[in-house]
Amino acid sequence: MAELIPFAVPAASDKTLLVWDLNSGPTAEALHRSLFTALSRFGLLHSLRVLPNAAVARPGFYAVVKFYSARDARRAQKACDGRPLVQSAPVKVHLGSRHKAVRYQTLPLNSTRCQELANYYFGFNGWSKRIIKLRELSDLEGREAGPLGKQSLRFLCAVEVALPSYECRSPGFAVVEEPVEELEEGLTALVMKRKVARKLAVQKALLDAFQKLCIVVLESGKIAVEYRPREETRGARSEAELQDFVQVGCFAWEQHSQGEEDFRDFNVEEEELGLLEQDQPLT
Repeated sequence: MAELIPFAVPAASDKTLLVWDLNSGPTAEALHRSLFTALSRFGLLHSLRVLPNAAVARPGFYAVVKFYSARDARRAQKACDGRPLVQSAPVKVHLGSRHKAVRYQTLPLNSTRCQELANYYFGFNGWSKRIIKLRELSDLEGREAGPLGKQSLRFLCAVEVALPSYECRSPGFAVVEEPVEELEEGLTALVMKRKVARKLAVQKALLDAFQKLCIVVLESGKIAVEYRPREETRGARSEAELQDFVQVGCFAWEQHSQGEEDFRDFNVEEEELGLLEQDQPLT
């Protein structure tokens, strides 16, 4: 049976392992490193927490481990339960308790975790990301203020995640607003805020693109991709604004490398500090 792995924080009990009867000799940090190494061979881990036993129990630790894949969690549980694993004495490894009446809230991964998940299942060269457009919508020079008299930096970003082997492209959009309390606080501080807002817009747009994708792990172990389009104008001022801004669907595959901007972090360089009002829309 195929397994669906969304770009979301794993919350289901069948993706969670509980490990206990861990000795009190090693530190929690040492146990974390050992457990991470031992369990990562079964699949990609989302999180691993090592916690001290309750005061009423004997000294020692237990661990809560979350896999992205329920299949990987089952394999790890069967292979590790009742075995030494990271110590001389055997440990207990069980899947999380099932509560059918509980509905788990689905939380999206951050952009860094999304890229980590994509690298694991598609390979570092199996997917790409690019900025289609990045535009500043704020007008600080014109001194336009909001309803409360406060000015803000506003950026709109459109990106695309491409999976050439699956002939799949997922567009992502985001609008980010960063309040500016006082323009008199200095050019350097304003440039820093502008760079932070630009970077955040790119990260949120990338996250939006990943949320429309779902990894499909087939019984054979092969990987497929499911694209789930959704409303793409969320967070924009209007649908017309986005249509005027960019139309993702008109790009052909052979156009991907022709004149498009590479995806990058927007870090403040020293020579940029004097370019306060010279950020131009990308074309």
